[in-house]
Amino acid sequence: MSLGTSVLQAIKESFQYEKDLVERAIAQVPDSKMHESLDPQTNSIVIMMKHISGNLRSRWTDFLTTDGEKDWRNRDQEFIDDFESREQLMEYWEGGWAVLFDTIDSLNESDLGKTVTIRGYEHTVPKALVRSNAHIAYHVGQIMMVARIHCGENWKTLTIERGKSQEYNEQNWGQ
Repeated sequence: MSLGTSVLQAIKESFQYEKDLVERAIAQVPDSKMHESLDPQTNSIVIMMKHISGNLRSRWTDFLTTDGEKDWRNRDQEFIDDFESREQLMEYWEGGWAVLFDTIDSLNESDLGKTVTIRGYEHTVPKALVRSNAHIAYHVGQIMMVARIHCGENWKTLTIERGKSQEYNEQNWGQ
């Protein structure tokens, strides 16, 4: 596998991991808590998921040929909770990720040498990939924290449990 192909595969896997973390976290959160923010200055899980999806749609639609901040995007609307059901939210969520993954799948090694524009600033394609992944990971961390707080003692850890590192290491790689 070439370096370019390896980079594209790695970034796709990283995005997939972030998506999976959110979906595994929110599976533990009751519907009533999905719309609840921790205080008036924070966003609910629904709002953060809506923002992520809106951002992915804008950044990754016509990625190589148009500015990542599309004229049709209404970013402020992303911070208004207007979903009536978890199903409606998940449909919107999946749509944003589909744009991202379809675009990554369409990229080839030669595209990594190209330049794209995001909000009027030029980025190399690798920089745009890393920028987007970092932005998503930032919000995924927020979602994970809010989900953990909403679940309280019912939370099931999605990574290595506290105090279980040695056990995990022994089970997974014999050390």
